[in-house]
Amino acid sequence: MRADRVFAYGAAAGLLGDLLLGDPRRGHPVAVFGRAAGAVERVLWRDHRGWGALHTLVCAGGAVTLGAVAARAVRTSPTASVALTGAATWAVVGGTSLAREARTIGHALQAGDVEGARERLPHLCGRDPQALDADGIARAVVESVAENTSDAVVGALVWGSVAGVPGLLGFRAVNTLDAMVGHKSPRYRRYGWASARLDDLVGWPGARLTAVLAAVAGPRPRGAVRAWRADADRHPSPNAGPVEASFAGALGVRLGGILSYGGRVEHRPVLNGKGRAVDVGDIERAVRLSRRVSWLALGAGVAARLVARGRGA
Repeated sequence: MRADRVFAYGAAAGLLGDLLLGDPRRGHPVAVFGRAAGAVERVLWRDHRGWGALHTLVCAGGAVTLGAVAARAVRTSPTASVALTGAATWAVVGGTSLAREARTIGHALQAGDVEGARERLPHLCGRDPQALDADGIARAVVESVAENTSDAVVGALVWGSVAGVPGLLGFRAVNTLDAMVGHKSPRYRRYGWASARLDDLVGWPGARLTAVLAAVAGPRPRGAVRAWRADADRHPSPNAGPVEASFAGALGVRLGGILSYGGRVEHRPVLNGKGRAVDVGDIERAVRLSRRVSWLALGAGVAARLVARGRGA
């Protein structure tokens, strides 16, 4: 079976598996990787960029190598190759968990249970929930849905279409390392530098594809493009900026503004300033847009593989 068909069938099966099954409650492969990366950190940690780069190389390189060895082991069996691609896709994407957490918070807000929504918010993002009212929580959820559509689904599919199972596992490894050590705390400012920069690099194509597909799939295509062009570069993150701006324009809402992380207040630029304030109903709209973008990303990845094969023929 051709590699493009293996990816198409396997990735589609993996996305369906995520849709139907979600993440396992125990023993998730990403959690296993996180524990292994934590063990490597305990051995290697020094307040130095070079040691942090070695940590990134060992952990991300190990994930890519594991994927390459597994893919090579089943290369003679089309069925096994599709199954491996499906399992890897299911393991690395997190669209169902993202939607479930967002909707849980949305339901709490709709019921007037702001305190319950605050308690649940850390499952989705790192904001300080006590600093947020109901509308602030809703805005945080919509922003997280937008950013994680790229990080948890589209980016993985992009690298899966480029490099198969090693690409899927490698992308998730890099993204997980960034979440673990890539933030600018005193402990990780230098040690996590390499992980953060590599995450910016590998996340670049997925973020742009997510922004494009949000414009295509959203109810306000022109608004999405306009907000992306006007506001994305003002965001401190090179990848979250295009995604959040495009989602904001597509949904007709304002994102960004004052944020609080770990007691640190950040003044983020407003994205799509002409839009209205986010309300709780926008959480469901963002989740539905995220779903459409995810499936379109699969189609784009398959199409890219077919085009590449046609040019190589």
